[in-house]
Order: sequence, then C-alpha cells, then structure tokens
Amino acid sequence: MTRRNGYMISDLTGVESLEADTIKGLSSNPKYLFSKYFYDDIGSTIFQEISKMPEYYLTRKELEIFSQQNEVITDCLLSGNQHFDLIELGSGDGSKTKILLKSILDRNISFKFIPVDISAKANQELDILLGNELPSLNLEPLTGDFFNLSEYGTEYRNSNKVIMFLGSNIGNFTLDETDLFLTKLSEFCRKGDKVLIGFDLKKSPEIIMNAYDDPHGITKRFNLNYLARLNREIGTDFNLSMFEHHTAYNPLSGYVRSYLVSNRDQIIEIGTSGEKISFSRWEPVLMELSRKFDLATIERLAFNHGFKVIKHFTDNEGWFADSLWIRK
Repeated sequence: MTRRNGYMISDLTGVESLEADTIKGLSSNPKYLFSKYFYDDIGSTIFQEISKMPEYYLTRKELEIFSQQNEVITDCLLSGNQHFDLIELGSGDGSKTKILLKSILDRNISFKFIPVDISAKANQELDILLGNELPSLNLEPLTGDFFNLSEYGTEYRNSNKVIMFLGSNIGNFTLDETDLFLTKLSEFCRKGDKVLIGFDLKKSPEIIMNAYDDPHGITKRFNLNYLARLNREIGTDFNLSMFEHHTAYNPLSGYVRSYLVSNRDQIIEIGTSGEKISFSRWEPVLMELSRKFDLATIERLAFNHGFKVIKHFTDNEGWFADSLWIRK
C-alpha cells in the first residue's frame, strides 16, 4: 500500500488488477466477474440508492439493531478494552457505525477508528462526515481491498482490536472464500480481540427476491454499471443493451445469485490487451453472491476459525444478526 493525501491506496484496486481479474473470470466456464469491482465511485453511489429502497431490508434491519441495542453492543465491545483500534472492513457511508462511535466517545474511551473501503470517494465522504459530526474522533481511513488483512502491517496486528464487518458483506463470498477470509481474520487477531460480523438470516424467499430484483431497476443498473466501468477503465466494448439482469435464490444453500445474461451471440474485445471473449446467446455471467445464514451455521463458522460467540444481536423480526465473537 502507498499513502496518498492521508489515505492508503492498495494496488489491488488498480487498472492492471481489474483487467487481469476480468480476463480470468470471463475466460472461465462458467463465466463470472469479481464482485469487489462493483464499487467504483458510480457503483458506490448506486449502492447507496439500493440501500434506501423499501425492499432492501438489510440496511434498515441492521440500523434497527444498532439504534435499539447500541448501549449493550458498546458494553460488550468495550469489556476488557481500555485502548484499542476499531477497524471497520467495507465501511461505506458509516450510517450504522456513527451510532456506535458516538456511544464510545461519550464514555471517554481512548481508541482509533480505521475505516477500510475499496472506494476512495466513499472514504473521503466518510472522513468529511465524521470530521464534522465527531471532531474529537481519531480517524485513519484506508482505501483498499479489505480481504487482504496481512497488508495492514504490525501497527494494527499487534494492537488490541475490534474488527467490524457489517452489512452482510460476508455473504458475498463463496464457501471457500468465507473459509479463507475467516482464517485470515483469525490469524490477524490476537487472543481477546473481538469481531462483529453482520449476517443476513434466512427468511421468506419472496422477501429476499424483492430485495435483490427490485421493481425500480436500481439493482439492474448497479450490475450494468460494472460493464460500463470495464468500458471506461480497460477499454472493453460491451453494449449494455445486449445483457439482461437475472436473479435466483436457492433456499437450501441460502445463496442469492445475480447474473447478467447475454441475449445474443457476441464477441467482446478488451481494448488494452486485445483479448477477445466470446459469449453464446443466453450465456450467463455470475456477478454476485449473497448468502443467507442461520444461527447454527454462524456458530460453526466461529468455532471452526478459533472464535467464541459472545452474543447474537438480532432485529425484532429475526431477519438480520450482528454476531459478536472473541478470539480464543
């Protein structure tokens, strides 16, 4: 990582990595794209629209948890901590975290807040927001890929830590990626460090489908912006009208899968490399995974990766859980 204007910039979010990952995914069978690249500045803005949709319950339910159980969450996080680093992976607009930060500051606890987001714009906006609303906050934003915890160095590895991974971001991983991420998280933590992870829970398939295939077309626009980003940044020649958005939910696996489906035979060229990618008519490209969990699965994930569950914080309807773990 290199530091620019007070922000840490990871090379993993650069054009070369975007091109290499795009070629890798679209050359595979079946085709896929890496969901971390959804969040350029335009994608991050569209996602904020998604999070405000009435159908997209995830943000609303997690905000309910933080609003109604803030004092209890703060008590659990601070237990045993006099000074610590609060690291949030995938921080976004910070709407939920701001509630917690205010509560900790009110208790005169010494801590540093390190928000990590792949979008530099999101980090800059969060810096301005928190600087205005919480001027006493010790803030150090990092811009980069939160999956690579090892890049954060000994400054954070050797400190007392609370790591937050909210918004059910963990649901965007495959089973293998989930295992790898939690293994890295466990290795990054010292005994007694805590993690607070957001999990979207299994519920009515109709509710889930409405959240991920909205009637407003915002989710479709979010997916098509990915192709538009590839056109802008690595010179692909995608015609967005030649792809249709499709979503499917499997209640057995708990996975929502979002696709863009080619509606004709076509060949895409990546301008910077000259690589050509063929698409058959109705061939899908897997764009994103969104896994839904039950509490028993969450308990197993914690145990299998060296953590102990302290408490599950759930909303009133039991649709969402923020699960607090401690490193054993």
